[in-house]
Amino acid sequence: MEVGCIGLGAMPLSLSGRPGDADGIRVIHAALDAGMTLIDTADVYCIDDNDIGHNERLIAKAIRLWRGDKDRLVVATKGGLRRPGGDWVTDGRPEHIRQACERSLAALGVDHITLYQLHAPDPHVPFADSVGALADLQGEGKIRHVGLSNVSVAEIEQARRIVNVVSVQNRFNPFDGERPLYGVVAHCHAGGIAYLPHSPMGGHHGHARVGGHALLRRIAEAHGVTAYQVILAWLLSLSPVVIPIPGASRGESVLDSSAASTLKLTADEKGELAAGLAFQPPEP
Repeated sequence: MEVGCIGLGAMPLSLSGRPGDADGIRVIHAALDAGMTLIDTADVYCIDDNDIGHNERLIAKAIRLWRGDKDRLVVATKGGLRRPGGDWVTDGRPEHIRQACERSLAALGVDHITLYQLHAPDPHVPFADSVGALADLQGEGKIRHVGLSNVSVAEIEQARRIVNVVSVQNRFNPFDGERPLYGVVAHCHAGGIAYLPHSPMGGHHGHARVGGHALLRRIAEAHGVTAYQVILAWLLSLSPVVIPIPGASRGESVLDSSAASTLKLTADEKGELAAGLAFQPPEP
């Protein structure tokens, strides 16, 4: 399973205040036309439990309508949450994960899911039981590769004793990137596990912080790019296993993100960013 160095986080296309489906499809097509081959989604990227699978169905429709090489595309989805009343509630019961996977297969219109991820550990369900459900689904041919999301190093290692784990998706950005979990990046680097940082700009209010950050602005101006591209280029520089998945609800945002793949930061700039953002990359 090979994908480009930056993927599309499709969640903003399906939450409250989302664009119309036609506009959402245009955003997805902009990402695919720009060379992005990974699209990240989840069954719960929707408004509430009555809207489950909206993002997956939108992506499936966009791919059907796209005229490019569909064989290169990887749609990664997740299960293990519910959206009662619009809330985000963990549900790692094996029976729920199985039901969620079946619904995702139907929503995406496929007979197997290339990358299926446990959305989050459920504190009320033994973690091994949730991961075991993924292993069973893989054994049945319903999912090809298994990933985890919102996990610690200990949970990754526990899961790997049950099933092969190819990816980890955690919140990671320069401002509030779960600093106790920063060790996950180094762990994935050492183990050759793809690391998919979500919310790379810091979530809903992150763009304002990125644009107002003096160091990011200065480096961006030196290269004639946006501060958002600097963030993505910095993430890419941390390790070859890092594949950022910035969210987007506009085609312009997709193009800005895609352009970061060609931005090469100097060694001095990487050092400044490591110091200024209080994060040291893993050892080579």
